[in-house]
Amino acid sequence: MIKMKEIPKNDRPRERLVKYGPERLNNEELLTILLGSGFSKGTVRDIASAILQKTNGIHHLEELGIEELLKIDGIGIAKACLLLAAFELGKRAHEQDIEQSKIDHAKLVFHYYHDRLEKKKQEHFYCIYLDHHKRIIKDKLLFIGTLNQTLVHPREVFKEACLLSASSIICVHNHPSGQVLPSREDYELTKRLVTIGHIMGIPINDHVIIGKSQYYSFFEHNDI
Repeated sequence: MIKMKEIPKNDRPRERLVKYGPERLNNEELLTILLGSGFSKGTVRDIASAILQKTNGIHHLEELGIEELLKIDGIGIAKACLLLAAFELGKRAHEQDIEQSKIDHAKLVFHYYHDRLEKKKQEHFYCIYLDHHKRIIKDKLLFIGTLNQTLVHPREVFKEACLLSASSIICVHNHPSGQVLPSREDYELTKRLVTIGHIMGIPINDHVIIGKSQYYSFFEHNDI
């Protein structure tokens, strides 16, 4: 077991970050800097490696809760809180970047919602309300459960749009199966919302279905 002080100074993560910048460090090195120190049975790198193995990579770090972190050898309440705070800051920075972007294609919607919806066991239906520049005014979770015309009522979709003075709407929901092909209910619901949107002057720009690693856009498939 090699301790951090036994590593040549120029090869230590903190010194490498100062010299080369954070973008030159790998994920384990960045976590090592956050964690700060090891414990009696292992090094700080052992802890960082255990975190990455538990999450199968950095894309699922934010899914770790306090209970999962505390089960990892070498992580106490202080380290767990530090990591959770860092993960949340990263998540918020990413979401803020998206919110300030022009939402004019489905791929952006997929990137915005994929991590949020990938592990959900039920269907979650969101509406993204856009201004006339196609920037996000607000996104709102409206319904949870199997989608159908009874559950997803247009009144709730367009009531929020009117309150926000939205210029257009993008609908988003997930398929817990991971498959993205629309169901008959998805088609019927989309057609109904599009029709009402035309009448109200608040068009539905797209309806995006989020799957495990892909998406389906009604707009891109000329279904809207």
